[in-house]
Amino acid sequence: MSSSPIYTTSAIRKLEELARAAPDAPVLVKKADSSTTGALTLMERAGVAAAELARNLCGDTAGHILVVAGPGNNGGDAFEVAAHLKRWFYRVSVVFAGERGKLPKDAQAALAKWEAAGGTLLGDIPNNMRFNLAVDGLFGIGLTRPLVGDHAALVDKLNALGVPVLALDIPSGINADTGAVMGTAVRATHTLTFIARKPGLLTLDGPDHCGEIHLDTLGVDAVKLLAPEGQLIGAEVLERVLPPRAKNFHKGQAGSVGILGGAAGMVGAALIAGRAALKCGAGRVYLGLLTARAPYVDYSQPELMLRKPKELLAKGLVNALVAGPGLGTGKAAGAMLRAALNSPAPLVLDADALNLLAGKRELIAAIGRRSAATLLTPHPAEAARLLGEDTRQVQADRVTSARMLAQRYHGFVVLKGNGSVIAAPGGKWWINPTGNPGMASAGMGDALSGIIAALLAQGVEPLKALLAGVYLHGAAADDLAAGGAGPVGITASEVIDRARILLNLRARS
Repeated sequence: MSSSPIYTTSAIRKLEELARAAPDAPVLVKKADSSTTGALTLMERAGVAAAELARNLCGDTAGHILVVAGPGNNGGDAFEVAAHLKRWFYRVSVVFAGERGKLPKDAQAALAKWEAAGGTLLGDIPNNMRFNLAVDGLFGIGLTRPLVGDHAALVDKLNALGVPVLALDIPSGINADTGAVMGTAVRATHTLTFIARKPGLLTLDGPDHCGEIHLDTLGVDAVKLLAPEGQLIGAEVLERVLPPRAKNFHKGQAGSVGILGGAAGMVGAALIAGRAALKCGAGRVYLGLLTARAPYVDYSQPELMLRKPKELLAKGLVNALVAGPGLGTGKAAGAMLRAALNSPAPLVLDADALNLLAGKRELIAAIGRRSAATLLTPHPAEAARLLGEDTRQVQADRVTSARMLAQRYHGFVVLKGNGSVIAAPGGKWWINPTGNPGMASAGMGDALSGIIAALLAQGVEPLKALLAGVYLHGAAADDLAAGGAGPVGITASEVIDRARILLNLRARS
């Protein structure tokens, strides 16, 4: 469903080996400093690509560029960049934070090129120089320990320069597999990542440190060499997600959604989910509210049909069921969840349904016996309860956490948050690129569950409904922010209305 593969560090290392051994490797690339072509190593190709991007970012050759080179192959990439920029008549200063004799072979060759071009090495960032651009080549995807001491201080100085920063492969200090900050990390304005995207660029703290992400495959056809571990969801997930409606169309063909929730004091959560389902195309939406004083009508959205909770479970009434928005955790809520798990309709579990489910073996077994799909939409704290961990453990490796949830609970899972992770029981996973901090407000999760249910009711297969729903939910919030209505103050109701617009636009594309 996406053409953007994601690989972890170990897989990238495997790809590098396969690329070197491939019959058509190395790829012939025109060298930047000559009119001839030659066989370039992966490091040389990375150097050319990064130097060209740095040139575009810096512009005028009167600019002064700082290059920070680390003790490994990322430092070698940096030396390659510096050598090219110097040949193109830029003023270049290189800070080397390593030991010459311990550099890998290719990195030593790159250092020799820099010195052959007349370059010298500095031990620290000078206080008396002003730069137009900085290139972060300190540490790449191989970093596994927190930055401390001189390296941490160098990162802090780099961040304090107040100039655009181009990170090579990944900002130094970001874990390439998890997106976690290891002690401290470079805050780049641009990141040029090589061969393929890494999960750490796309989730947790990675997006806050990467700036604009650029990809150069270095001529490596990653998918041809190694099946991707994950995928980045793309806008194409919305293309024709719903088939065009014939003129001779009736509401029964758009399916029916049931929402179980709305205990006392939390009716709004169920109403939001119901409104989302209605505005994203469901033909009918039924709300089963648990509160003892349930309203007879939603005056803001009178199209919603309010019923007794048990009525929603009548055979054949709904094509998709949501359990959880404002459900509560009392005895009645538990009974409703058990009944929902016996429903033959695709089931979205959110909010309190997840809290009730956590660690309950009989309920987990009931999911395993279901013939229809089960979709779980936890935020990190709910995921922690489901896994019997704390939130910090879940966030420490979001991809692994999502995959564990999908396997343990026999369903499709979206672990919500910055770079939401979607996982299938078979082990496949995806990362969603849409969304912004404006979504950190009440009701957003309820809106998402309603959007997903609407797609399910209209016949979208479960995994695609989850991927498309998550992408659409975030894209709607991004559209609001781009138009000046956010990120501060975005409401779930606004996201629902904008999601309807985007869904219709994409359906017609």
